Amino acid sequence: MEKMIELSTKQEKLRKKMLNPFIFFLFTLLKVPAVAIAGIRIKTLSAATCTASVPFKFLNKNPFKSMYFAVQAMAAEISTAIPAMLAIEKHDLSFAMLVIDVKAEFFKKGISKVTFTCSDGLAFAAALEKCVNTSEPITVVAKTVGTMADGTIVSEFHFTWSFKARKTK
Repeated sequence: MEKMIELSTKQEKLRKKMLNPFIFFLFTLLKVPAVAIAGIRIKTLSAATCTASVPFKFLNKNPFKSMYFAVQAMAAEISTAIPAMLAIEKHDLSFAMLVIDVKAEFFKKGISKVTFTCSDGLAFAAALEKCVNTSEPITVVAKTVGTMADGTIVSEFHFTWSFKARKTK
């Protein structure tokens, strides 16, 4: 059972935007068009967890009749990026946020919709608190696991995110 963490007003506003399929589509269309084209959607979002799904469709498959690895990587990254963005919303500072390393393992062919679940939201929140308190850059390794509807694990990704508080002018 997930521990309930209360979100700030700003965080709740972002959460609602990311969970709204139309607003999320517009956001990705403007910021990361490939995510919009792939049909990636945020299914759940809380302070602790995020799930993102990607459909198995013509544009997302490879010649081997399975989901292309790069499409999986996009959905996996989104499932870790959105909780990081949610954690950032708690603060009035601006942060530089960047993926500095990615590790992936592929276990089975993705032959249907794949859902990626990241449960590292609280790690992002703790890291950003430390970043604010020390003014030092910090990294977080976030794990996300991709599964099909039947529970089959398709892939597992580890994204190392770097955060640095920007100086205000």
